Amino acid sequence: MHKYRKGKVKIEHHLLEGLEAYLEKLSALSSVQSIIPGRIARQNRGRGSKGLFLKYETPSGYKLLYKNGTSVQEIFLVCSDKKRCLEDIRKILSL
Repeated sequence: MHKYRKGKVKIEHHLLEGLEAYLEKLSALSSVQSIIPGRIARQNRGRGSKGLFLKYETPSGYKLLYKNGTSVQEIFLVCSDKKRCLEDIRKILSL
């Protein structure tokens, strides 16, 4: 798969099923400059929580995890204003 951009989303890896809806919501945020979906890993723990979760702050923004059954995908956000971006992310996560 070749690298390309779809709006603010840089596509380097495949996307887990259901992630695209969250990426559309995140790309609509004005505080988010870029979204970079990362690698996909398998969880050995079976089926846990599903959805998008905030992991930690990075130098350029935030790392999120998208869990879908037994797979997990990293998502990196590059933000212009981290404080505002965090508030916006929390609103999306609470939906």
